[in-house]
Amino acid sequence: MATLRDIRRRIKSIKNTAQITEAMQMVAASKMRKAQAAALNGRPYAILLNRVLVSLRNRMDQALHPLLEKRDVKSELVVLLSTDKGLCGALNTNLFREAASFDVQKTKFIAVGRKGTQFLARTKRNMIADFPLKDQPTFLETKAISKFLLRDFLAATSTKSLCSTRALSIH
Repeated sequence: MATLRDIRRRIKSIKNTAQITEAMQMVAASKMRKAQAAALNGRPYAILLNRVLVSLRNRMDQALHPLLEKRDVKSELVVLLSTDKGLCGALNTNLFREAASFDVQKTKFIAVGRKGTQFLARTKRNMIADFPLKDQPTFLETKAISKFLLRDFLAATSTKSLCSTRALSIH
């Protein structure tokens, strides 16, 4: 049987573990707020870029470039952006629920983040690539993802196995 001293040590150990866990959750929440702020700050840029692209598309012959051609969607490629750690509350849960709603037969996945990779492997989804990224990736680190997406899309259009690409994230 445990002595009073052992019980007190165990209680103190549990309290210390709870404090560490609480601190880790606060750090994760802070990082999440920073990421959300960065995404919101980038929204005007994305809206303006979309306007420019739509304007260009309307002014040029769409048959001149394979990215501008209109095609029937026969399969989908989903970019699953997830976290590396599980301290983000329901973020990953909601994200994975949305990812699970895609048709298994006609959807391919690219995982960005360790939790997304684990989810796709566990649910036996068709994951064609996964990319690890730091908390604040640089342009060069994300360029590998965009090159892979572009190469896959153009390869799919040349073989007539048409594929649309959607980025999946929870807003």
